[in-house]
Amino acid sequence: MIYYASKTLNEAQRNYTTNQKELLTVVFALDKFRAYLVGSFIVVFTDCSALKYLLTKQDAKASLIRWILLLQEFNLQIKDKKGVENVVADHLSRLAIAHNSLGLPINHDFPEESLMLVEVAPWYAHIANYLVTGEVPSEWKA
Repeated sequence: MIYYASKTLNEAQRNYTTNQKELLTVVFALDKFRAYLVGSFIVVFTDCSALKYLLTKQDAKASLIRWILLLQEFNLQIKDKKGVENVVADHLSRLAIAHNSLGLPINHDFPEESLMLVEVAPWYAHIANYLVTGEVPSEWKA
């Protein structure tokens, strides 16, 4: 595995139909990895055969139209794959993850001097100003 991503649905998204949730999954993944995927041929395997229909639907809701416009950026093919054949996705969707509500401890002890240290101008300010304005700073003139 090179990279993974996950998303928690908000309250409105939890009310989506199963087909809309399936499409949201594809949209989320392609949007998340857009920089890596644009220009590549992408095959999406899903057990939701209605996705092909949703992408060609003429009388779609505004949110669906936004998703379709996003998907048009990609060279995308959606293929049906039955859930029993797609054992990895089937297993991951049923995986129970124990939630650790404790998390990592927070370090409240910070040395104040490092928090309060702020320079008025960075060391490269004269260089940046020269590149923008073309004026030589007075400190550089001999």
